Amino acid sequence: MNSVQTPSPELTPEVESKTGQYSVTLISLGLFSYCLYWLQQNESSQQMWLMLIGGFLGLALYHASFGFTTAWRNLIVNRRGRGLRAQMVMLAVAVCLFFPALSSAELFGEEVRGYIRPLGYSVLVGAFIFGIGMQLGNGCASGNLYHAGGGQLRAIPSMFGFMVGGLWATADYEWWTGLPQFAPVSVIEETGLIPAIMINLALFAGIALFTIWLEKRTHGEVEKDQPLSEIANWRRYLQGPWPFIWGALVLAILNFATLAMTGRPWAVAVAYPLWGAKLAMLLELELELDFWSYWLQPGRETALEESLTSDVNSVMNAGVLLGAFAAAAMAGKFSFQWRLPILHWIAALLGGVMLGYGATIAFGCNIGAYFGGIASGSLHGWLWLIAAFAGSIVGSYIRPLFKLDTKTSTRSAC
Repeated sequence: MNSVQTPSPELTPEVESKTGQYSVTLISLGLFSYCLYWLQQNESSQQMWLMLIGGFLGLALYHASFGFTTAWRNLIVNRRGRGLRAQMVMLAVAVCLFFPALSSAELFGEEVRGYIRPLGYSVLVGAFIFGIGMQLGNGCASGNLYHAGGGQLRAIPSMFGFMVGGLWATADYEWWTGLPQFAPVSVIEETGLIPAIMINLALFAGIALFTIWLEKRTHGEVEKDQPLSEIANWRRYLQGPWPFIWGALVLAILNFATLAMTGRPWAVAVAYPLWGAKLAMLLELELELDFWSYWLQPGRETALEESLTSDVNSVMNAGVLLGAFAAAAMAGKFSFQWRLPILHWIAALLGGVMLGYGATIAFGCNIGAYFGGIASGSLHGWLWLIAAFAGSIVGSYIRPLFKLDTKTSTRSAC
């Protein structure tokens, strides 16, 4: 008697896609969970919490496509200011949270301090170089991390260039910081708490109103963010996309959480020179790092000897990358993207070198100097913004030399 075999049902492409999505999501969450557990067991609970904060930062950056590079280019080229207005909201919330804590120099019983840096050629030139680099590299310090986490391998040459440029700048650091410069200025100390908040809020409002005027003059209307009716589904919190305003609020709040945990604002770029130095040591390059003034500063000399898992900035950067990986997986958008024209790879590498060099001599990047500096009440944050935006104007208009688009979607990543 012949038995009739029932053919096994074939998986449809949709089912296969969902199965793959669930698998990648489980892998991303499993990897993130293991890293958190490892840090708690081998480093400290603080390092674990900082990686968790970094993870949520990565999730917010990815789901909100909250970029500094694209937002600035949209204003420069497209005359669209929605992204920059979101940054003003972020800064406004941050100032209202940071200034009272920094004024009292205490938060939850612990000492806190902001990034108050000198105003000089190092900031002016470094930020200008950084602005060009962010447009050529298609991303900034935080942008490259969440791009890589989402599977965009084009961020890898930019990140490598960032390490090389950052390490190079540490060799020149003493020369740059030895140039004439003005002493650091804290708006909080100079004007008092309430006036400092009001001055900054007025400046943020002025910038936002300027973008609205420019956008209406060019297009006749202002581009709006996603309406709340389109994001009412709870799944949107985990799968995205988020409105820009959500990203702005989350970044401001998590930066404040970083201040509470570490005693200082969030920073990203400062980890890259350390990674470059570690790589140079691994390759046994004959660099006399111990004699460079950059590495003689408190904390940096010990960082060369300690593990990267002991470094606050490296742990948070890893969290951003893993958080973006999980966000992309939950959104069903994770995929490796590496097929790009050779000129794009060259631009990414060159842009990365400029990012690293510029950020290191300018006391930070768009996160540490722009976001963190302004949230700290330091005038160098505003100087950095002006110089970096000028660099972005130049960078936006030389992108065609590398066959990079000048026009861009407002929902593009950083």
